[in-house]
Amino acid sequence: MTDPDAAGPAARPRLINIANVLTMVRLALVPVFVVFLMTGGTGWRIAAFVVFGAASFTDLLDGELARRGGLITDFGKIADPIADKALTGSALISLTVLGEVAGWVTALILAREVGVTLLRFWVIRRGVIPASRGGKVKTLLQIVAIGLYVLPIGLNVLKLVIMGAALVVTMLTGADYVVRAVRLRRAVPGSQGGAVSGESMAGGHAGSGQ
Repeated sequence: MTDPDAAGPAARPRLINIANVLTMVRLALVPVFVVFLMTGGTGWRIAAFVVFGAASFTDLLDGELARRGGLITDFGKIADPIADKALTGSALISLTVLGEVAGWVTALILAREVGVTLLRFWVIRRGVIPASRGGKVKTLLQIVAIGLYVLPIGLNVLKLVIMGAALVVTMLTGADYVVRAVRLRRAVPGSQGGAVSGESMAGGHAGSGQ
C-alpha cells in the first residue's frame, strides 16, 4: 500500500502555477484599467474596455484551470477574491467619480461584497457554502453592466436596466449568503471544518459565484 502521508506533499500544487499567475495578472491590470478609464476620450475608453474584458476573462479562466488541473492553493484562495473585488470595485468607484454611476449604487454593491468577504472568515472554520446560480448571475450582470458603462456608447436605458438588475441580484444573493452562513454556524458548533464544495469560504479558485 502507498503511504498517503508520503504522497501528500508531492501532490500539493505549486504556488507558482498558471491559475495563480492569471490571478496576479488580473490584479496588475486593475491600475492600468483605472488610468485608461480616468484619462478620458473615446480611444482611452475603448482601451479601458479591452483591459476590463481581458481581466474579467482571466477570472473565468483561472478558476477553470485551477479546478481541472488540481491547482487550487491557499494563496489562490486569498488572492483570487481580492483581485475580483479590486477589479469591480475600482471600476464602480471610477465610474462614480466620473459621474456616470450613482454613488449609492456603488456603495450598496461594495458594502455587499465586503460583507460577504467578512462572512467567509466568520464561518471559515465551520465549513463551506456552495456557489449558487444567483451568485454566478450576479457576477455576470456586474461585468456586463460595468462594460456597457465603460464603452463610449449611448444605450443609457439599457445601461440603467442591466445595472439595476445587477444591483437587485447582488443584494438578494447577499441576503441569501447571510442566511446560509448563519445556518452553517448554528449547524456546525465545532471548528473541524466542512466538506469541500464548489465555493470555498476562504474564497479563491474553488468557485467564483457568491
